[in-house]
Amino acid sequence: MSEPKGRVVFLIDLKPGAEDAFLAAYEQIRHEVASGVDGHLVDQVCRLREGGEQWLITSEWQRLEHFLDWERSDEHRELAKPLRDCIASARSLKFDVVEETRS
Repeated sequence: MSEPKGRVVFLIDLKPGAEDAFLAAYEQIRHEVASGVDGHLVDQVCRLREGGEQWLITSEWQRLEHFLDWERSDEHRELAKPLRDCIASARSLKFDVVEETRS
């Protein structure tokens, strides 16, 4: 059996007034990741409808190890710094995809 895909979820609280800088930093990161990080499939950034400063980033990977390797890299730390500068607090959750439904 092949290794399962991976899903990474970040639950984020932004610093007050940091939304524009956060979205600009995310825009830069997503293009860099989509065009050159091994194993990356897709990502999304979402804002809680009634939560102002509460955001969610999810990403899907061919295997969770692809994300973990990238997360440990110097490139990741450098690329993510402008994004991290906007964040008051964050929680990271990493999952193996067990089942999925496609339409």
